[in-house]
Amino acid sequence: PKSRVLTTADRKGAQFVAGPRRQLVADFPYGDTPRFAEARAIAAMARDLFVKGEVDEVTLVATRFINTLTQQAMALEYLPIGEIKGIRMPEADPEHVLAADTTEFRFEPSADQILSYLLGHYLNVLLYTVLLNAKASEQSARMVSMKSATDNANGMIKDLTLHYNKLRQGAITQELLEIAGGQAN
Repeated sequence: PKSRVLTTADRKGAQFVAGPRRQLVADFPYGDTPRFAEARAIAAMARDLFVKGEVDEVTLVATRFINTLTQQAMALEYLPIGEIKGIRMPEADPEHVLAADTTEFRFEPSADQILSYLLGHYLNVLLYTVLLNAKASEQSARMVSMKSATDNANGMIKDLTLHYNKLRQGAITQELLEIAGGQAN
């Protein structure tokens, strides 16, 4: 079996990796809001390990924010970059995809230099997007958890208040019965 080199980008990930037979090579803690510079540092390390041949592939494992109630675990193949088959324009209809163009162009600097530059930025932005999604998922899960705890506490307060009022009402009724019983004698 292949050996795995693990890096993490938060405290929980580092705690998980600290288990038996796992080697944590680097930990990149980030603050409450991930910054692009932090993503760039992580991306640079992943690229260096891949380019030097120390790893055959880099997979990002994180949570993807879907909506407030839904976060999804994902494993994203980060390196090597697969074939780019087409480009989907964000403002266009999701069904509308521009086909890959086979026309040859001349670039200055060379196409390889431009591609290398753009791929570096692509990898930085992709990793930054993953960090932002993970943080949004974490904040959303916290928000839902706190709302649930607040709702449960409010329900408990309502139940306890109702129980207290019933006991108090019972005590008052008992006192009235004792007073009425005392006057009858």
